[in-house]
Amino acid sequence: MFRRLTPRPARHRTPQSLVDARTGPAFVLTFDGRPVDALPGQSLAAALWGAGITAWRTTRVGGRPRGAFCGIGQCFDCLVTVNGEPNRRACLVPATPGDVVTRQEGHGRDALDRS
Repeated sequence: MFRRLTPRPARHRTPQSLVDARTGPAFVLTFDGRPVDALPGQSLAAALWGAGITAWRTTRVGGRPRGAFCGIGQCFDCLVTVNGEPNRRACLVPATPGDVVTRQEGHGRDALDRS
């Protein structure tokens, strides 16, 4: 009743090959003074994850570590300070060469309050 399909030859399939993505050369941004490699099209959260960094802010109450949770910009757990601007969602901000990203402590307004 059913015809057996002949197996296709094994190929190395990756997410990039499935979408025919061709990334450009890697570039460097910094996180708390540490160089982090990133690829064009990556969000800051993806670049930090790729570097093994999973927590990049602390909560206002209790100082508990947080990183990316939802990955779509709804939960605000991934807030970082990017180029001096606090409260940026790392899962939504595209990584760009030379970005200076710092861990956000609490509400992220310390530098603004001192001005």
